[in-house]
Amino acid sequence: MTGEAAMAVNAKKIAVYVLVVFALYVVITDPAKAADYVQIGFEGISDAAKALGDFATWVANGGK
Repeated sequence: MTGEAAMAVNAKKIAVYVLVVFALYVVITDPAKAADYVQIGFEGISDAAKALGDFATWVANGGK
């Protein structure tokens, strides 16, 4: 592995670690806000999945 690739892997590990620490901090200090964030995230995923499903249906119907 080259030095650049190793640095990219380390940067990813550090970013994931920071996100995990932040998530734990929010859950511990303000569980209600953490629950709101989770709900917002799931609503976003749901909306994206619905949009993809609608698009796939549109394509399957020949773009009509």
